[in-house]
Amino acid sequence: MNKKGSTIAGFLVLFAIAMPARAGDVLDRIVATVNSHIVLQSEWQDAVRYEAFVDGRSLDQVQTADRKAALDHLIDQELLREQMRSSGYPHASGEQVARRIQEVRKQYAGAESEAGWQAALSRYGLTESELEQRVALQVDLLGLVDARLRPNIVIDSKSIESYYSQELLPKLRQSGAEQVPLAEVTPKIKELLTQQKMNQMLVAWLQDLRAGSAISTDTAGDQPR
Repeated sequence: MNKKGSTIAGFLVLFAIAMPARAGDVLDRIVATVNSHIVLQSEWQDAVRYEAFVDGRSLDQVQTADRKAALDHLIDQELLREQMRSSGYPHASGEQVARRIQEVRKQYAGAESEAGWQAALSRYGLTESELEQRVALQVDLLGLVDARLRPNIVIDSKSIESYYSQELLPKLRQSGAEQVPLAEVTPKIKELLTQQKMNQMLVAWLQDLRAGSAISTDTAGDQPR
């Protein structure tokens, strides 16, 4: 069973922050607009690299579908950023950001040393400062979604018992693990079911936000490298 927040954190890879074009970029173009916000080709490229980095995938594994998903994530991210600005939601603390960066760092062999960590960042065209900004927004938006959706979710005892008997126990038997009492795992099951509900509600919320927004894309002939 996943720890608290792991399910929705996995889904919310869409929170890869868009960054300004680097000073060395001479040519750039608009690939999408979200209401009054523009998304540049360079921002799309950066998002592709960042998503590969936090997923622990090498850049040569990135496919066309991953690039398209990264652009969709940038659009959804901007819609949620608008919600965050209008709600006055507090920003992530430095401790929260540092904790999330440490989770990412553990994915890379040799990153325990500073030299190894910097080498990993360099392979994806990232700096530590850029990573901190991206992760800060990710944590901000995760907090916004949690504050907005969690209060509307009720997980009853019947749902918990159903998951325990139909999902957890069969998995334990299959793996040969020792059976655990329902009372012992109830809090974890409740949180898991809550995260699942939040994911479903987030999809519906983003669909509503998209329906009420002016969004256009122009990616013909463009593929982030």
